[in-house]
Amino acid sequence: MRIGTWNLEARWNTLLAERLALLQGHNCDVWLLTEVSPKAKDAENKIAGFHCHLSTAVMNDNGKKQHWAAVLSRDAMEPLDDPHTASAAARVNEITFCSSILPWKGCGSYWPGPGSNHAKKTEAAIAELLEELPKSGLVWGGDWNHALKGKEWAGSRGGRDHILAAIKTLKLKVPTEGLPHRLESCGFSIDHIAVPTGWNVKSAERIVAESEGKRLSDHDAYVVEVHPQ
Repeated sequence: MRIGTWNLEARWNTLLAERLALLQGHNCDVWLLTEVSPKAKDAENKIAGFHCHLSTAVMNDNGKKQHWAAVLSRDAMEPLDDPHTASAAARVNEITFCSSILPWKGCGSYWPGPGSNHAKKTEAAIAELLEELPKSGLVWGGDWNHALKGKEWAGSRGGRDHILAAIKTLKLKVPTEGLPHRLESCGFSIDHIAVPTGWNVKSAERIVAESEGKRLSDHDAYVVEVHPQ
């Protein structure tokens, strides 16, 4: 099974062929997307040929009203209730897939949840997700806005601690934690895919989201290949 994650940065119609090529060209069975433009869904209610389920809530910071998150699948899926405002979830072949955005440094009152500071916002979001996500048969990913090792620049150390604790509680491992951010100065990726600890991970790679020198998003994509056990 191949699983990808990518923050689309609400972009779609510009360089559309290149975006479709990235989503279709890496043989993913499932994509965990974030910041998904409402223009991405076609007349057949698909995105790039994939079945899709988008978060109910949208982001309104730039007028584009992009969905916080989405799950895409080659196979038919069972949409699930959003486990958090900034997440989307669906069940595919008896596996629950959840795509989430977690709080970023400086999100302030724009973040759709409680918390007096960044770490508290992350703690509250994680607590809500832990109430809703299954404790087995789960793949969780998306733009977590935290590196899980090395220096922290997009989130906070306190926020990272809450994420790492949740990963342990959910009995997951994160093959993307050692992959680089697209900016060398930023260290490790803040976009992640977590899979059950018992699964065999064959590979994990960063996909540069660029075409002929033009960025397709301010995030690169990440893909893991796993063998469920």
